Amino acid sequence: MIRHLRWKVVATNMLLISLVLLAVFAAVFFISRDNYRKNVQQQLYQALEQGDYGISQPGVDSIPCFVAEVYGSGTVRVAGNSYYDLSDETRLADIVTAALHRTADSGTLDEYHLRYLRQTGYATTAIAFTDTYLEYTSLRTLLSACSLVGSVALVVLFLCSYLLSGVVTKPVGAAWAQQEQFLSDASHELKTPLTVILSSADLLRRSAAPEQEAYIDNIQAESRRMRSLVEDMLTLFRAQKSAGTLPDTTADVSEMAVTAALRFEPVAFEAGHLLEYDITPGLSARGDGARLGQALAVLLDNAVKYAAPGTPIQLDAVRQGSRAVLTVTNRGEDIPADKLPHIFDRFYRADEARTDGSSFGLGLAIAKAIVDAHRGTIRCESGGGVTRFIISLPLAAGKQERGTDHV
Repeated sequence: MIRHLRWKVVATNMLLISLVLLAVFAAVFFISRDNYRKNVQQQLYQALEQGDYGISQPGVDSIPCFVAEVYGSGTVRVAGNSYYDLSDETRLADIVTAALHRTADSGTLDEYHLRYLRQTGYATTAIAFTDTYLEYTSLRTLLSACSLVGSVALVVLFLCSYLLSGVVTKPVGAAWAQQEQFLSDASHELKTPLTVILSSADLLRRSAAPEQEAYIDNIQAESRRMRSLVEDMLTLFRAQKSAGTLPDTTADVSEMAVTAALRFEPVAFEAGHLLEYDITPGLSARGDGARLGQALAVLLDNAVKYAAPGTPIQLDAVRQGSRAVLTVTNRGEDIPADKLPHIFDRFYRADEARTDGSSFGLGLAIAKAIVDAHRGTIRCESGGGVTRFIISLPLAAGKQERGTDHV
């Protein structure tokens, strides 16, 4: 969790920094482009008014250009910087014709890679031209420089953000570890007195008067409820503590699913449901089969509790590519969409009205912790009166696909 929080802090920082850098570089690029185009327009205007065609080598302060004067008789006179080859009369005629046919008095001739500025007089029309290649080259150079600077800045800022996020999350990690240790210690310490209370209540019942039995029943019921909570908290702590340290064993997922189905078949029947299951044999995953069975039992127990009266419950175990997928399906009330993201949180119950007093909202959190420890995923889909819990686990290496048995 702390590692996830750290990367979340880093991702947030990098997103904000990237947006700021993008805005800065975009502003620099567009401002530079506009300034360059203003300089080009000014140079073209000077060429028309003063005959200043710029120096032969292009630079920041001087842009080479040439001017064509078109007379009413159709005669064209061209003069300009030696940077351009003005000996090709056919090409020059095509360029001038294209500029004359344009509606705007300034713009670009993309087919000739030229920018033009047109001025119409009483007897002649003067058109100044300059090469857009110089403009595009300057802008590409600027863009490359911004990209390089931005990339280096992002790398440096990423390293700084990662180091600082470690400093920021260190107190959070310490507090989280202390909380986990406290829950574990408290759960261990509570098991013994609860056992004593239950044993004492059993002994007290033997000599209790009939009117006292109701109080003894309350003591035993609440003590069992508390013991269930303590055991759930210990299970959750162990599952989270074992995350990332899978045992070097292979769990038979198919056998685990069949065992869970056989265990819950009478439970479902007593609750008025038929448990149907379709399990592909030969599914194996690296990890602890007993733990995975516990996670599946949580989902089956959940389905039995919340399935609509008289509706069947379906358990499927299939191979999908390189993963084993377990699905528990029941019909009943939909889980609201705004509550779906929270159903795997600790002590969260989507519907308090449908939850009996024996539930603390830890079951799905335990299932998720176990699945996460096995590098799997668990999710819930609910809609149209159907709720599905889906566990996806990576198959053990070296296992070949086999046929499918329908049980």
